Amino acid sequence: MDLMENLQSAVANLTSPAVLFFLMGMFAGAARSELSLPDQAAKTLSLYLMLAIGFKGGAAASAAGMEPQFLLLGAIGLLLSFAIPFIAFALLRCISKLDRTTAAATAAHYGSVSIVTFAAGGEYLSAMGVAFDGFMAAVLALMETPAILAALIIVGRSKELTEPAHRKSDLVREVFLNGATVMLVGAFVVGAISGPAGMAKLDVFVNPLFQGALCLFLLDMGLVAARQLRNANQIEVRLLAFALIFPLTAGIAGALLARVVGADFGNGVLFAILSASASYIAVPAAMRISMPKADAGVYLTLSLGVTFPFNLVIGIPTYLIIATGIWS
Repeated sequence: MDLMENLQSAVANLTSPAVLFFLMGMFAGAARSELSLPDQAAKTLSLYLMLAIGFKGGAAASAAGMEPQFLLLGAIGLLLSFAIPFIAFALLRCISKLDRTTAAATAAHYGSVSIVTFAAGGEYLSAMGVAFDGFMAAVLALMETPAILAALIIVGRSKELTEPAHRKSDLVREVFLNGATVMLVGAFVVGAISGPAGMAKLDVFVNPLFQGALCLFLLDMGLVAARQLRNANQIEVRLLAFALIFPLTAGIAGALLARVVGADFGNGVLFAILSASASYIAVPAAMRISMPKADAGVYLTLSLGVTFPFNLVIGIPTYLIIATGIWS
């Protein structure tokens, strides 16, 4: 893709239904509209998206077989997800007045990944004619948890983590058995076992319906992001800058690492998108249990209110442009 094609793809992203519905939600939320989705409806949509992503990825991986590229990207994904929180934590402590616990919890969000950003990135690449492999859904699953473990190491054996045994068991359950992880990994396994025959049976459910469900879910995410952004004036400007610059840096690092291990172009772009994304589902749930004193107003505003909209509207086409330069 040349520069003109890259610019056209960026404009196409801004005018895609998914992004426009997200912007519609942000406008409605900023205007304090009564528009809203019931909590159960939003949760059901979230589970559907994870089912569709996981199942399609598993079926595609089954058809392609166990590829060395998957093993390499999975390995560097695990390492990157574990390493990023340490880097983010050091930066946050240098540029802000955040306490150790809040900084560690925030760093965990940027080490983990966003399933919805991954879904939007996949749809965008498909629209641009950029092919990628289904096993990237498995790479996504691998990159969810290491950041949480890294945050626990950062905080260490402080009083914050001196919990009764049942609380520690609750944390383990939340990290490894939360609904998002179970649905994503479980659907991937089901897709891998059933293979192309299973995909033929569920094709209508996981393909034609996916885009509409994604649009509806992003509408709700726009409403939620707008509410979080109302707290932005209470957060240091340097933290807001971090929420914009750090994902971009992590995305570039992800693209470079993918190129070094010989990943295909489309897989490399998706890996960059994963590296740049920030969790706002699995990690907040784990932080509520492991670090109850961390300021949720900070880490949710940064990850959901700032980084998620940035990646969805600007970041995804930017990572495609960056990857185009790296692979050229």
